[in-house]
Formats: sequence, structure tokens, C-alpha cells
Amino acid sequence: MTRSDLVAQLAERFGQLTHRDTEFAVKTILDAMSDALARGHRIEIRGFGSFSINRRPPRVGRNPRSGEQVVIPEKLVPHFKPGKALRESVDAQVPVEDPPASLPAA
Repeated sequence: MTRSDLVAQLAERFGQLTHRDTEFAVKTILDAMSDALARGHRIEIRGFGSFSINRRPPRVGRNPRSGEQVVIPEKLVPHFKPGKALRESVDAQVPVEDPPASLPAA
């Protein structure tokens, strides 16, 4: 689902809101979440999951083209941990496919 899909679904579900109002509400919520994470805060949405910041320490990598060693600086990256209700809901609705049968020996 994309952001525009979310806006369209919410506008359809809540008829009293215009498409423009719904778009503004979604933008406001996502901006508030981004700002909170940028300030280092943790976001918890009960029944859905939590967002936090993980620190990736500096490390030495390699340039794939030249093979030269490159120092990769420390990074702070967003991390999402799904809540129990979300995990169970997804697990209950997604059919598990059987692994493909192996081919008979020739």
C-alpha cells in the first residue's frame, strides 16, 4: 500500500472528510512520526508495533568496483518491530506455500 492508497482508502471510509483533509491528516501524522524519530524518541502504536532508532557502528567495507577498502561512518537507522496482534493477524491471513517438489533423478 502506498501513501496515496492509504489516503484514498481513508477518504472513502470516512465520507465526512474530503480527500484534501485526509491527505493533510496522513501527512501530519507521518511528519510527526518522522520528527519524533529524528529527535531520538520511540514511537509505540498499540496493536500495531513500535518504531525506534538503531545505531549502526562505523565499519570498514569494500568498494565493489575497485576492491578498495572504504570506511563507512556510523549511522542511525529507523527500526520497526511489529506488535503481537499484527504478527498474529498477518500469520493467520497469509497462506503458507509448500516448498516446490524436487525433480526426479534423471
